[in-house]
Amino acid sequence: MATSSDRITSRLRGLGVGIDLVHLTNGVGEVHARQVGGGEELVVPSGGDAADAARTAWNRLAGRHGRYRAVVCFGGPQAMAPAPVWAAWLGAPLVTLLRGNDFETGVFSPRRSVLVDGLRSSRVVSTVSRDMAQRVGLLLGDAGPTVVTVTNGIDTHLWTVTDSDRRRAAAWRAATVPAGRRVVGLVGQLKAKKGAVDLLEAVRRSGSADRVHIALIGDLDPGVGEWLAADGGRLSWSHEPFLDRFELLARLPAIDVIALPSRHDGLPNVALEAATVGVPLLAAQTGGLADLAAAGPIGFTFDAGDADGLAEALVAALSCPAADLRDLGAKAARTASGFDAQREAEAYLALFAEL
Repeated sequence: MATSSDRITSRLRGLGVGIDLVHLTNGVGEVHARQVGGGEELVVPSGGDAADAARTAWNRLAGRHGRYRAVVCFGGPQAMAPAPVWAAWLGAPLVTLLRGNDFETGVFSPRRSVLVDGLRSSRVVSTVSRDMAQRVGLLLGDAGPTVVTVTNGIDTHLWTVTDSDRRRAAAWRAATVPAGRRVVGLVGQLKAKKGAVDLLEAVRRSGSADRVHIALIGDLDPGVGEWLAADGGRLSWSHEPFLDRFELLARLPAIDVIALPSRHDGLPNVALEAATVGVPLLAAQTGGLADLAAAGPIGFTFDAGDADGLAEALVAALSCPAADLRDLGAKAARTASGFDAQREAEAYLALFAEL
C-alpha cells in the first residue's frame, strides 16, 4: 500500500497537483511535518490510539477550511475513520481510494461500519478492479457515491533489471536452488489467506515436488511455517524476509514464475513488477488480476479458490519449454506496459477535475 501511495502522490505532484499528505502510523514518537513538492507531509504516530492520532492531526489541519479541492482517503480503517469527519470540517468532498484488501477485509469485519460510513460519505469511490467497483456499487445502492475503477500502475522507467541484478540473481540461484528445478516465487505477505498454503498443497497435489523450488520472500505467517515444518523437508523451498522492492530486482531474474494464488485480491504491485521485467505469472483470476489477464497474456491463470485448477496451472508452468516460458514473459511485459504510472496518475487527475 505504501508503494502505491508514494507512486500516486509523486506522479500527481509531477502533474502540478498540490498535496498535503497525512500519514497515521502505528508507531510511537513525535509528530513530524516537512514540505515536499509544494505540499506538506505530516507523520503522526498513533502509539496504538488511532483516535488520538486523528485528533492530533486535526490540530495541524484546523483553519484550512476551503483550502482543498478534495480530501482523499487511501488505506484501511485507521485512515477511513477520520476521513469523513475531516472532509466535513474542511468543506471538501471525500474521495476514497479502495485497494484490494481494504474492501475484502473490511466488508466482512466487525468494523464494517467504519468502511461503509467512509464509503457512503464519499463523493467518489475509486477501486483497483472492475469486479470490486461492481460489488461496492451493489452494496451502497443507487443513492451511493460515484464508483469508478483506476487500476494500479508501475513506474517502468524506475523498474529495470541491471547487469548487476542479473549477476546477483544467478549467484542466489546457484547457491539456493537444486539443479534442474523450476523456481516459483511467492512474494509479499506469506499468509494462508493469500493462498500460500494453497500453492504448497498444489505442489503436493500435482506430484511436482521433485521439479520445483518454492522461493518464499516476505513475512512468513505462522500457519505457513507450520505447514512447511510438517512437510518434513520433502519440498524444496527457501525463505527470505521482506525485501525492499528494488532488492527484489536481484531475485526476479532467478525466478521462472511468480505465483499469485490469492483467494481474493486487488492488483498487487508485485504482479506488475514481475510481468514488467518478463517473469510470467501463475495467477488466480480474481479482482485486478482478472483485469490484467483480460488485457493480454500474463502467463498461467486459474479460477480463484480452484485447487485442481491451481495444480493444473502449476504443472503447465513446470512443463512449459524454456523458450516458450521466455516468450510468455515477453508477452506479459507487453501486457503490463499498458498499466503505467503516468496513465494511472492522469486518470486520478481527471477524476479530481470532475469534482
